[in-house]
Amino acid sequence: MNKRLLKRHKRQVSRARQHVKVSEPDLRTLEQVTAAREVSRSVGSRRDALREPYALHPIQHSPSPAPDGAARAEAK
Repeated sequence: MNKRLLKRHKRQVSRARQHVKVSEPDLRTLEQVTAAREVSRSVGSRRDALREPYALHPIQHSPSPAPDGAARAEAK
């Protein structure tokens, strides 16, 4: 039984090796790589910039109450 399992394992390994995709090497120059990194950094900073206005200005869901209670008297 051990020989049968060994043969099965060998078949599985050989089939798996046929389906392996080897990644292609990066053919970009050093300048192109650094430029791509700068572009990706600027996208991240733009995302952070979009959050700032919401953090600085809280949203008010209801109007502020009248200080002297005049609005309550008018509602009754």
